[in-house]
Amino acid sequence: MSVLQTLQERSNAACELCTATKNLKQYTIPPSLNENVDNSLLVCSTCLDQIEGNTEMDANHWRCLNDSMWSEFVAVQIMAWRMLQRLRNEGWPKDLLDMMYLDDEALALARATGEHEDEANKIIHRDVNGVILQAGDSVVLVKDLKVKGSSMVAKQGTAVRNIRLDHENAEYIEGKVDNQHIVIITKYVKKL
Repeated sequence: MSVLQTLQERSNAACELCTATKNLKQYTIPPSLNENVDNSLLVCSTCLDQIEGNTEMDANHWRCLNDSMWSEFVAVQIMAWRMLQRLRNEGWPKDLLDMMYLDDEALALARATGEHEDEANKIIHRDVNGVILQAGDSVVLVKDLKVKGSSMVAKQGTAVRNIRLDHENAEYIEGKVDNQHIVIITKYVKKL
């Protein structure tokens, strides 16, 4: 059974955040590199567009998190926590965050994208052209890069998909090149 089919079965074919039943898609929570049931959830297009920043946040839409934050599935809990963090200045999300519990491992993963940081304190990763990079983006190398500790050379023009961000250094991202996980300096990549 595919990940999508398993998610549809576990959620009764409804968005795991707002319970909508139309335009459902699988969403893998960043910074996960591989798709599986434990790090994915089923979301509607309305939730997905707001999660990915394609549309403006509608605080009233997210009142559904009052229920979904209690999900038994960690991926749903993590996304509920992240969305509540984005909305924490609204007032009511702060109350829900105070009630919410995530174990240490889930909380570390939830914090991996920096949703809990104030905008002034967030580390922002930018490519060679100054475009903001986000976890899960695809980039292309703009120059040949010698990989430290190996004889491998990552060639200019190589696409690196589903990148992860280093949350301590704005100059570093991580990704796979030729099935090898490497750290790449952001000034040598361009967002696709």
